[in-house]
Amino acid sequence: MQMLMPKPQIFVERTLALIKPDVVDKEEEIEDIILRSGFLIIQKRKLQLSPEQCSNFYADQYGKVFFPNLTAYMSSGPLVAMVLARHCAVSYWKELLGPSNSIRARRTHPHSLRAIYGTDDLRNGLHGSLSISSAEREIRFMFPEVILEPIPAGQRARDYLNLYVKPTLLAGLTALCKEKPADPMTWLADWLVEHNPNKPKLQHQITEEEHQ
Repeated sequence: MQMLMPKPQIFVERTLALIKPDVVDKEEEIEDIILRSGFLIIQKRKLQLSPEQCSNFYADQYGKVFFPNLTAYMSSGPLVAMVLARHCAVSYWKELLGPSNSIRARRTHPHSLRAIYGTDDLRNGLHGSLSISSAEREIRFMFPEVILEPIPAGQRARDYLNLYVKPTLLAGLTALCKEKPADPMTWLADWLVEHNPNKPKLQHQITEEEHQ
């Protein structure tokens, strides 16, 4: 009896990577290493977080002795946030980063990113998500407009449409009828982008031009 083998599948994970404020000037160099290590950079943003936003991002570390220094360090300047994708992205990125303490990383994993770019346990150059669940949470924090799987279906999808899509579309079509533009499709597309209810509202976001 012939065995029916399942078709090969490729499972792609996503993880969050942060280039921390003290090594932002090495951004291009680090990105080159990331790409040569088999990752895709599917989202990228340069921004500066407030101490309050850093406290929310590192909420699981709250109460630890180093927490005030950590939030001060992470809010001290602009950082680069990236969503990386590849097979087993979380574990491969952690492996590429090396130990969280850069001093130990230089002894045990001298070719890791933290060994190369980090200074000590606190200023270790880069951040990576610890698990798939933490990656989902951290990606939503840094990229609130990103849709992560699973995409809502059934009643959840209907609730989302009724709450967000239908009211926005109705308002856009009403405005379109009042405006009567020469190119209604382009006008409506621009209007929907401008009035997107899920438009990200991160504070202190800066552009490449402003940083330079």
